Amino acid sequence: MTAGEGGAAAVPYGCHAHPYPPGTLRPSGDPAVADRRVLDHYLRWKACFVRRGIGGEEGRYAVYTPDAAHPYVAEAQGYGLVITALMAGADPEARTVFDGILRHVRAHPSVNDPELHAAQQDGEGRDVGGTDSATDGDLDIAYGLLLAGRQWGGDYTGLALRRVHAVKESEVHPATRLMKLGDWSSGDWDGVSRTSDVMPGHLRAFRAATGDPFWDEALDAQLTLIGALQRYHAPDTGLLPDFVVDTLTGRPRPAPSQVLEGPHDGDYHWNACRDPWRLGADAALGGDPRSGEAARRISRWARTATGGDPDRIGCGYHLDGTRYGEGFSPAFAAPLAVAALTDEGAQGWLDALWDRLCAAPPDPARAYAAGVQLQSMLVISQNAWEP
Repeated sequence: MTAGEGGAAAVPYGCHAHPYPPGTLRPSGDPAVADRRVLDHYLRWKACFVRRGIGGEEGRYAVYTPDAAHPYVAEAQGYGLVITALMAGADPEARTVFDGILRHVRAHPSVNDPELHAAQQDGEGRDVGGTDSATDGDLDIAYGLLLAGRQWGGDYTGLALRRVHAVKESEVHPATRLMKLGDWSSGDWDGVSRTSDVMPGHLRAFRAATGDPFWDEALDAQLTLIGALQRYHAPDTGLLPDFVVDTLTGRPRPAPSQVLEGPHDGDYHWNACRDPWRLGADAALGGDPRSGEAARRISRWARTATGGDPDRIGCGYHLDGTRYGEGFSPAFAAPLAVAALTDEGAQGWLDALWDRLCAAPPDPARAYAAGVQLQSMLVISQNAWEP
């Protein structure tokens, strides 16, 4: 397909342009009904979290995060770029919103590398909390730009390639090929990585866009890390920790408490809950059997541990499967639905998860969960595709 002209979408929402590998599950029922449910969730997400006029600029948009440390964070802007690129063809404002978020991103370069994004802004759109980067945000920003280049043409691909290069230079450890926490995390931080920064599909797209075999090496290193963590530290569950330490020694292990964020840095917590989504999406879109096996291990544990009831999914687990987090959140449930796509015995579990997600509209106070849920639903409904 060629890039869209004048804002038209080359890959319009609902066209299901990317066939998933044989054996990949999908929710039971009419795909058109699933598409409408995702569109409804998107429109609610947009109404809740997309803000206009940031910093007094009418054309600058940003994704608002009432549940984060600051109103505007890099992770959310990356989510916004990916989501709006995928929703083109359904939302006539998709490109306008995309361009507005991109304007915000470009107005806030990292102090360490101007092709990366300063991670946090206040309600007036001013940098706060330091002006360095967060790797997860930058990965999604670069990926969103690649999607936009496929969708609309223009200068997006050139901007994407500059950001992909900046990620390589500033956010990937040159020896381990694992993701650093940001462009600031050198020295004592060299051996620390975050599992939710393992986004195999993004690295696969970077390799396709650049032709650089570096990204093959990074992909192999990161999927090897995931396999080792599951095999040696969570053999019965497949669960992954928020953070990993000792990556320079060749014997990586879950982080002890308080490495970066809190007492659950070594548990399946509010970062790692995204991992089944990223791994399951790569299995569906990239067909990598390593991603599929990793996602399937988590899926099989989850449907057994919950008895197939999505409301029994907790918000935090030790790696042995012991639950410590109470309540239900789409941030934990939606990624498990993506993982279920890889699990041939999980049709009933997938359908139960899908129905639960469709019955859970975005909570205006929970931007993180809503963003994870919407992107997971795009994958589950086969409305995600590779740039």
